[in-house]
Amino acid sequence: MARMTDTDYWTSAPDRTVRGSMGLCHLTVAQRPFDVDARSLPRQDPERARAFAASFEGIEEVLEDLGARSVLTPLPSSVRADLDIVHAAAWGGTLSIAHPAFAADGNDEPLRSAARVLRERFPDARIVGRVTYYGGMEHTEDLVWLPDGAMFHASGWPGGEPFVVTGEPRAVIASLELKGWQLDNAGVDLREAANEVAWASLAGLALGPSDPWGWEEMETTAFRVRHSEDSVQSMEALYFV
Repeated sequence: MARMTDTDYWTSAPDRTVRGSMGLCHLTVAQRPFDVDARSLPRQDPERARAFAASFEGIEEVLEDLGARSVLTPLPSSVRADLDIVHAAAWGGTLSIAHPAFAADGNDEPLRSAARVLRERFPDARIVGRVTYYGGMEHTEDLVWLPDGAMFHASGWPGGEPFVVTGEPRAVIASLELKGWQLDNAGVDLREAANEVAWASLAGLALGPSDPWGWEEMETTAFRVRHSEDSVQSMEALYFV
């Protein structure tokens, strides 16, 4: 519990109020088979989840296991000390992490950077990330990277500018063999302006029935971590004025 007040690289006090808030803030590695109902995945393995969290470049050490959380439990983001909490999970071949360092306001692309590393580690997996940050305006970053190399990355201000899409969303749709009715049901229409497309919904279709993030009974484990100096500097620039 001493770590609650250990700032390490932080210059902000542990009880300093956070600016803005997080919506979706997670990255998932889904390995074959891709059509398994998420609720039938193996139970959460806290030790493997801990190892997965510890493998991220911006995390120097996992300090404390804070216990189980439903995937529907949002990351805490009231005060600075909350930003050292991540939620991680290992459900068999599906690995996920919810991490406040993934949030961004357009100055960098932390989700894409993390996904690039995971792509090298898990070349046969579907890598899917969805992040929303509310800081006066909403900023989103969504990504899908498939085993055959098809990918898209969409980042920016929904309904505003700038909004940048890289990769080939249509190649992702083709690789996943998504039907028109599936896109319609998810509200995905690539004919819309890039800043109007429901990119997070398209990312959800990449996980399909294996998407673990919508079921109350699915559990993650909350961990308190010590972030790297670079990660702390990025979060301080984002979460504090």
